[in-house]
Amino acid sequence: MSHTALVDREKAKPHSRRRFHHRVLALVASVGLAFGLVSCSQEEGNTAKGGGDFEPVSITHALGTVEITSKPERVVTIGQGSAEIAIALGVTPVAMEEYSWGADESGYLPWVKEAVEEKGEELPALIKSQDELSAEEVLKYEPDLILGPWSGMTEEQYDKLSKIAPTVAYPKEKWTITWEEQIQTVAKALGQPEEADKLINQINEEFSKAEKPEYQNTTFSYIYNNAGPDSYGVFMPTEQRVAFVSKLGLRLDPVVESLRGQVASGTDSAPLSPEKLDLLKDSDLIFTFYRDDAVRKTLHEDPIYSQILAIARGSEVALTDQSMVTASSMVNPLSVPWVLKRYTEKIDEAIAKARS
Repeated sequence: MSHTALVDREKAKPHSRRRFHHRVLALVASVGLAFGLVSCSQEEGNTAKGGGDFEPVSITHALGTVEITSKPERVVTIGQGSAEIAIALGVTPVAMEEYSWGADESGYLPWVKEAVEEKGEELPALIKSQDELSAEEVLKYEPDLILGPWSGMTEEQYDKLSKIAPTVAYPKEKWTITWEEQIQTVAKALGQPEEADKLINQINEEFSKAEKPEYQNTTFSYIYNNAGPDSYGVFMPTEQRVAFVSKLGLRLDPVVESLRGQVASGTDSAPLSPEKLDLLKDSDLIFTFYRDDAVRKTLHEDPIYSQILAIARGSEVALTDQSMVTASSMVNPLSVPWVLKRYTEKIDEAIAKARS
């Protein structure tokens, strides 16, 4: 929610150049027909749905400019985080991208499920993720808005989706947007721009309450291991999981910023070769995650990886509960309160080991 080829969001996100490959044999005709139907519906909605309280908005993003002229009522979300923001704004999507990494047995991310059920509303339908995203499947839900400001949407996907409904992509690069900008974008698209600051302030208050004095003097780096030796990288300050930790008051190791010139497009991270792992020697804590226990074991036995100072002394924050991994990888109104207390407990344990 952001993920540089790292497990599920990892499957959909980083370094990946997988393009929308479904053969939509009848899509030109079907989308043309559906677009006509949807357009009629939207034209009616300009008076029937939009009412006098919706101000038309224009949003420019990396793939174009979208005009939203009536109040969205049937929203589909692509990528991560936008469903949560929409729900917090009172708009439960009719469909959202599935995300099995972190989902419970129902197939939903627990904070999404809890929030929707608490409202007494129907859970959004789940649609296939990035590489399997099908315009025909999206079309079934008759959306009047498609939100993907934090996604890996390709130009080909955008061209098809934007024929179905106004579609919002990322500002500049795939999978790259600050959490504040994502909230502002979704709120603007839903005609509630004034609510963005309220949500941002609420989240900042959550972080402020969780801050502890010892966090101020603790440095960290957030790395990925891409499931095995010889494939490492470090996330940049603007990546949402790094922003999550920074909002608690911990300080990102200055060495990370020195690697900005090596950032891989669409990942908000810089690769690190094994011989450069020593650059992390001054990080008090290392944040990371592992695909499974077997990968953790393999890496902890690796003579190079295991000698990263924070790894060697055990001051590593590596969550094993995949719902917690996902929730702490994004900053939005639902994920932050859901994971914050349990996350800070793990951080406190790692700091104690760093100080011992």
